[in-house]
Amino acid sequence: MSLAGNYNENQLVLEKAVDAGINFFDTADLYDKGANEQLLGKSLKNVRKNVILASKVGNQWKQDVTGWDWNPRKSYILQAVEESLIRLQTEYIDLYQLHGGTIDDPIDEVIETFELLVEQGKIRYYGISSIRPNVIREYVAKSNISSVMMQYSLLDRRPEESCLGLLEGNQIGVLSRGGLAKGLLVSKPSKAYLNYSEEEVEKIQNLVKEIDVSGTPSSKIALGFILNKKAISSAVVGIRTMDQLEELLEASNGQKLTTEELKMLGDMIAPNYYENHR
Repeated sequence: MSLAGNYNENQLVLEKAVDAGINFFDTADLYDKGANEQLLGKSLKNVRKNVILASKVGNQWKQDVTGWDWNPRKSYILQAVEESLIRLQTEYIDLYQLHGGTIDDPIDEVIETFELLVEQGKIRYYGISSIRPNVIREYVAKSNISSVMMQYSLLDRRPEESCLGLLEGNQIGVLSRGGLAKGLLVSKPSKAYLNYSEEEVEKIQNLVKEIDVSGTPSSKIALGFILNKKAISSAVVGIRTMDQLEELLEASNGQKLTTEELKMLGDMIAPNYYENHR
């Protein structure tokens, strides 16, 4: 989602990522009005068999392209997947995800559509991108989802209350997003975030900096806390530049956080909880 602008520069970043061992790439038909899928399709075409491509569906651009409407109907999903396959220059999508969703959606119809696409070989697996516990529970109970993408970080621990345990227990992978909390955990000045005050955010920032003194990059600390959870299959991190990629690669290598450091991070401020869609 973060990649934009010059194609040649983006291609170099993607090639470097593949060469360094990154093999999971997440996009959506919504991003840059489909251009993001086109970028990935073109850049990864020669290494397609060595990477996992994930895309999403459900947000339909309005005809005047001023915004989008939520559309989880079977007819739209079947149309959208064909368009995504063309843009991605592939015969199948490894992981196809519903890009949101509410408890009022025609959930049985969505599941039926994804199962049909698996049967047709157009997708290998399917999942949802949702932070709503009531929606997640429905798909866990009714479907064969392989994954749930959800926001999770040191400053957003809402998934810990009920979602992570439920998904781990059902062998459904969690793809975390927002692990750097919009940059608050790496470089941006302290400010209120979700239901945390500026002072609480600053407490976490100071602890990250304290651990950072030992030579561990801030991004490694922030992502290390996430990846320590057994339920997490992958941390999806947005990058725009080669420098950001280099920092991400440094964060993914070397010594993991100690048990003591993980406990300090977890105990610094109280976990927050979902207030809606419970």
